[in-house]
Amino acid sequence: QVQVVESGGGLVQTGGSLRLSCAASGNGVGSSSMGWYRQTPGKQRELVATITSGGTMDYADSVVDRFTISRDARKNTMYLQMDSLKPEDTAVYYCRVWGQWLARNYWGQGTQVTVSS
Repeated sequence: QVQVVESGGGLVQTGGSLRLSCAASGNGVGSSSMGWYRQTPGKQRELVATITSGGTMDYADSVVDRFTISRDARKNTMYLQMDSLKPEDTAVYYCRVWGQWLARNYWGQGTQVTVSS
């Protein structure tokens, strides 16, 4: 059974930094893709950044040059380093794990990021 657990959210001022972590466990996780998504009330969940098992990364235009996604294969843990945070980055951030060896998408419980102006 796959488990996905996020951590690292919090409250930060504009221009500050936070690092999110997503620890995944279970069969097939090591060869999966992982990604960060975020959602605010009344809006659809949107992609922030993704990283494949081979290390290929992709970013939403709104976070390019501010956020950095990375992955520790030995720990099956993904990170999101968020710098130069803006109030519009305020959202619940979710980790997603998916891949051909997994039965379905797996989501974490979400972690709140709040950026004060």
